[in-house]
Amino acid sequence: MASTAVGVGLAQERLTRGSWLRILHGRRDGGWGRLERMKPRLAWLGLAVVVGSGCVKNFWPGNPAARSANDALIFHAPFDGTADARKAAGDGRIHHGDGWESPRKTRPGLPPGNVVRIDPGAGVRGDALRFDKKITQLVGFRVPGNFPVPARDGQGTVSFWLRVTPDEDIEPGYSDVIQVTSKAWDDAAFFVEFTKDEKPREMRLGIYADKRVWNPDGRDWNKMSLAEKPLARVERPGFRRDKWSHVAFTWEHFNTGRADGMARLYVDGKEAGTIGPRVQTFTWDADNAVMMLGLAYTGWMDDLRVYNRALTAREVGALHAEMQ
Repeated sequence: MASTAVGVGLAQERLTRGSWLRILHGRRDGGWGRLERMKPRLAWLGLAVVVGSGCVKNFWPGNPAARSANDALIFHAPFDGTADARKAAGDGRIHHGDGWESPRKTRPGLPPGNVVRIDPGAGVRGDALRFDKKITQLVGFRVPGNFPVPARDGQGTVSFWLRVTPDEDIEPGYSDVIQVTSKAWDDAAFFVEFTKDEKPREMRLGIYADKRVWNPDGRDWNKMSLAEKPLARVERPGFRRDKWSHVAFTWEHFNTGRADGMARLYVDGKEAGTIGPRVQTFTWDADNAVMMLGLAYTGWMDDLRVYNRALTAREVGALHAEMQ
């Protein structure tokens, strides 16, 4: 992070002097010919533009795959200076509530006590959302407009960054970094969790269709084999509190009535697991659905994004690369 801070400082200095702005306008050392020769530096200068304007994470994407992903972006919470979203098709305010279970009554703002807070300068770039300790309150964003409510042949993508040493930082028990549902964790739900017993702790993506669909006989979840559960497992995720790790998951062909629903989990730009193909029937009461963050989690989270389609592997890789 030290080298990043130095680079940002230089960018701000150059912005103040205005010297590089003259370069962008082609007014130094031969005009546009000079500008053409400086193309390799322009991505860095693009960062200088947004640092100077206070929008650190909305920098110029230099990769066509990143630009195509931006076209599908419907929600973005960079957690810079505020926990509220910068881009949202619905209510962009962060909300909190008394508990995780339905019905989820929430109020705008972070919970009292400052245990969930914006941590200045701690992010991938800029600030980050910090969970200081395990809490039982709900923290998150309302779903309508901000998350693709499952529809016929539904699809979407969620992307975020984490900084945590799971075995040391997270208290005993399951910890869901994100959970999205209007019902329960095992009933029409998306979640990314750290497990409670394994050493080292596993990270898992869970995508559970309507319970009557994936578990029609009402079997005891604890007695099922892992192969029967709609989970993608990363046995040694390698997360550490001194480095940021990128997590993304995509889904497609949901609510088709056929066993063609697919979900993919990515860690640091590479595919780490899949769920499916299987029947993925989701029915939600969208007004009761919440993107819940940091359930029993201790650590940092940054740059939460939601897309209205399943990004390709190349696009997910570009998201990871653009923030490095």
